[in-house]
Amino acid sequence: MTIRPFAGLAACAAALSLAGAAQAAPGSYVSIVQETTINVPAATAWAKVKGYCDIGAWLKAPCEITAGKDGELGALRKIAGRVEEVIVAVTPMSYTYADINPAILYHGTVEIRPVDKKSSKLVYSLFFDETSIP
Repeated sequence: MTIRPFAGLAACAAALSLAGAAQAAPGSYVSIVQETTINVPAATAWAKVKGYCDIGAWLKAPCEITAGKDGELGALRKIAGRVEEVIVAVTPMSYTYADINPAILYHGTVEIRPVDKKSSKLVYSLFFDETSIP
């Protein structure tokens, strides 16, 4: 398995202005959901994306855990020295994060779903208030 299928999802996370591929919810809320099937078992796929700073490699930007423990509720990461996000939910094969700036409303989830014993699905969802994004 390569990281290539994940590059588009990471780019989506970094570019919140991709509302052209999104569906507008009532008001100023936008949801983006992307998924791709991966020809490896779910456990193998999750091992590739579970690191909270794995996104740094996909974006070719520095990422560091600045507080808490990687993959645990409350862990903080800083991407490219300026974007700070906190893990707000965790399951065995997913995590959800949010910007720590209360003026910017967005949440993203990275999830692996088993399809069968030999394949899985990577699902990335992003929800944001487009009026809060500079």
